[in-house]
Amino acid sequence: MSEKKGRVFSGIRPTGRAHLGNYLGAFKNYVALQDDYECVYCIVDLHALTTVEDTLNLKQNTYDLTLDLLAVGIRPEETILFVQSHVPQVTELHTMLSMVTPIGKLTDLPTFKEKVRQNPNNVNYGLVGYPVLMTADIVLYKSDLVPVGIDQAPHLEFARETVRSFNYRYSANVLIEPQMKNTEVLKVLGIDGKEKMGKSLDNHIELAADPDATRLRVMQMVTDPQRMKRTDPGNPDVCNVYTMHKTFTPEEDVQTINAECRKAGIGCVDCKKRFAENLNKALEPFRSKRAELAARPDQVHSVLEDGAKRARRIAEKTMLEVRAAVQLP
Repeated sequence: MSEKKGRVFSGIRPTGRAHLGNYLGAFKNYVALQDDYECVYCIVDLHALTTVEDTLNLKQNTYDLTLDLLAVGIRPEETILFVQSHVPQVTELHTMLSMVTPIGKLTDLPTFKEKVRQNPNNVNYGLVGYPVLMTADIVLYKSDLVPVGIDQAPHLEFARETVRSFNYRYSANVLIEPQMKNTEVLKVLGIDGKEKMGKSLDNHIELAADPDATRLRVMQMVTDPQRMKRTDPGNPDVCNVYTMHKTFTPEEDVQTINAECRKAGIGCVDCKKRFAENLNKALEPFRSKRAELAARPDQVHSVLEDGAKRARRIAEKTMLEVRAAVQLP
């Protein structure tokens, strides 16, 4: 096995079964990173509490997300996969870091302002302190790199500033300043062709859905908005379905669809039928693996238990250094 280039950390919120946007925007990259890096992937259930009022489905959502991650190709024998709340050291470090965090920096973050806009009646302390807990997640495991897209860059820069503030305040070089690993995080549009794919907007295509349900969702997808009739020439460049074809359809067929669409040789209905067929074919191995895992729940829970045990070993070592730097009695 080749030597790893460093440690990567990423956290995933447990909001239920994963969809196509999760796979293309994050999971696919998570799997690829395992080849070159020591990976630590955390299901951030504490983070989820900041925006949900009903936690009845939190355990099931966490289990479903675990199934999805394992089914897409996360390798628990080498990658640490665990649940955030199973490593209590993260909340201790969160408290320590909060002491060096100006409140103004938190309220100035664009993501906080967006959450306030979306949920004006649920602006809680946890939501304000979300970036501090996120920073604790990253630095607790001495992570070298964090894969982020451009929209998450301010949060990572905040984490870097927090590390510098902590190390300066306590005259220590305990915490590692995480580096950004730029990734091509695709903005996957939902079936409406306008907004980012997500469950809250019900515009998603679930990875684990059965073929018929997937086909139905695909047939609801918005295509070229200017193409009103079957005989109208289309423009694949503005068609969300064609964008998806480029990922799940063989290249030769993609080129054919492009050419046929532009001269009205193929209609939008046929285009979507072809995509549904190719998508279901591509997802078949994932769905088969997920079904196998779901039939062995004890094994799935064992993966999380082992991951938490390995994560706690790293976390406690870091906290010994942190407590010494703060000079707690």
